[in-house]
Amino acid sequence: MGRRGRSQLRLETRFFVTTTIVDHARVFANEGYCMILIRNIQHYQQRFRFTVLGYVLMPSHFHWVVEVDPAFGTISDIMRDIKKHSAWDLLETLRSDQRNDLIRIFADAASGYDDQRSKVWMDRFDDEVIRNEAMLRTKLEYIHQNPVKAGLVAKAEDYRFSSARNYILNDHSVLRVKTDWY
Repeated sequence: MGRRGRSQLRLETRFFVTTTIVDHARVFANEGYCMILIRNIQHYQQRFRFTVLGYVLMPSHFHWVVEVDPAFGTISDIMRDIKKHSAWDLLETLRSDQRNDLIRIFADAASGYDDQRSKVWMDRFDDEVIRNEAMLRTKLEYIHQNPVKAGLVAKAEDYRFSSARNYILNDHSVLRVKTDWY
């Protein structure tokens, strides 16, 4: 959905969101870098009081289903802050790890921006309003099967950075997910 359309969704609360690393760089193939994003999600969950209903961190992007509380922030507010601050944290760690390959990709991606030295995330994000339970189930199934279809694991619950573990194994060790929404 384009940004202009989001301003009309003030009463909508459930969203399926996708956002991608520039150049489809495989940042989240590294578990440590995944945890940087997870910590940012947890931090902003406190500030914006949103609920995670499902998620998956794929090597170059992430999907999630999130329920927002409009009194504390919109989906745009949440995504803006998570993307901005996770980018800063990732860049700091990449420099420390001397990951010059990724640092170069992110510097090149910022070349068209006067006020940026690095750009980690693609502009904007894609979102769909979750309109009913059937759509929610469909999006969760898509999220959970994403690592399987990508050949990363044989079973959805084997992928560490997916809410499939929350739903199937009741494992909330990576990120707390509300699984009793039905």
